[in-house]
Amino acid sequence: MAQWKNRTGVIEASSTMIKSFSRFAKSASQVAFAFVICSSAALAQNQFAPAIKVNDRVITGYELDQRARFLQVLNAPGNPADLAREQLIDDRLKQDALATAGITPNHEQVLEGMAEFAGRGGLTLEQFITAIAQDGVDQQSFRSFVEVGIGWREFVRARFAPRAAVSDTEIERRIALSSANQVGGVRVLLSEIVLANLPEVADETRARAEEIAQVQSIAQFAALARQYSLSNSRENSGRLNWRALSDFPPAIAQRFLSLQRGAVTQPISSGEAVVLFQLRGIEETSAPSPAPAAIDYAAYYIAGGRSEAGLKRAAEIRASVDTCDDLYGIAQGQPARVLDRGALAPSDIPNDIALELAKLDDNEVSTALTRAGGDTLVFLMLCGRTPQLGEDIDRGAIRTSLLNERVERLAEGFLAELRADAIITDQ
Repeated sequence: MAQWKNRTGVIEASSTMIKSFSRFAKSASQVAFAFVICSSAALAQNQFAPAIKVNDRVITGYELDQRARFLQVLNAPGNPADLAREQLIDDRLKQDALATAGITPNHEQVLEGMAEFAGRGGLTLEQFITAIAQDGVDQQSFRSFVEVGIGWREFVRARFAPRAAVSDTEIERRIALSSANQVGGVRVLLSEIVLANLPEVADETRARAEEIAQVQSIAQFAALARQYSLSNSRENSGRLNWRALSDFPPAIAQRFLSLQRGAVTQPISSGEAVVLFQLRGIEETSAPSPAPAAIDYAAYYIAGGRSEAGLKRAAEIRASVDTCDDLYGIAQGQPARVLDRGALAPSDIPNDIALELAKLDDNEVSTALTRAGGDTLVFLMLCGRTPQLGEDIDRGAIRTSLLNERVERLAEGFLAELRADAIITDQ
């Protein structure tokens, strides 16, 4: 009996312990569940916490992620995360300027802009929104991207168009450079030096470019090209063959006209490179040299940038291809983004690519450019140029083109000033 009581006491004690443990387990389970919910909420909240502060405006981690995803959808060259950061900082600076000017695009303007952007890819707005949603880009992120662009264009026109008047003399000069109806042409004999324009060497590049810009000796420029230039032409002391002036982007072509023999241009920013040209000769020709209506080119992207492996791969490809079509075989089995091929109007080609193409003949190659902060080498090949037809000269269109170029340069300078004066901090 005493033994039973003892056993009963043990059983009752065990039952009490089990109940206590059950209550503890239930409580612990509730705590753990609450912790999971809080952690998830904290992570979600963290995503919307400030990641970068630009003056008094913030950029969240969510916005950075959304812009990077959007850039990937658009197959934008470069590192999507780095490009997203730079674009969103510029967007905040633009928003400051728009707020000061009292410019706010209305709902209809933004919708029209979104539809126009979608239409560039042959899609309706609804189709485009559905397509980007599949890659995790929400409609509001796309809307914000368009809204800033529309507001900035309105701001730029209002602020800079009155200061960007175009004279008849400038129109005549442009016609002389690029019109298909000109009697003769102009060609230039140049040397070049291409320097890296990456953040880690920015100060060194700036100082070296300023020093090179003061050079007036052809021999000295040649020596500096052999020592510092990243272009293929370094093997020839930076010397290029005669090129039609109309092959170059108009804004750059005009710089050559003001140079004396032996003089060097001011540094020309060209994406992830800085380029300086020295004029060795200029002459008129009897044959017209109209600007091309379209330029067909291919860009194949090689991992490794200007590393030994990247340059070796570029040399192997150069030895195995004769035309742009051969690059399709090189890119076979790889993601579509490794090869860009298309025929574009000169004004639609990125500045750094347009400048490199100006130095090439059909099926020639340049490896002077990089993307993704130097991690990707651009194997650039000129496929061909489509000449303009001899239609009548539209002076109004030329005036508009010159005006747009001037306004764009003023806007770029203003944005650079805003950025230099801004307080930008990572949070």
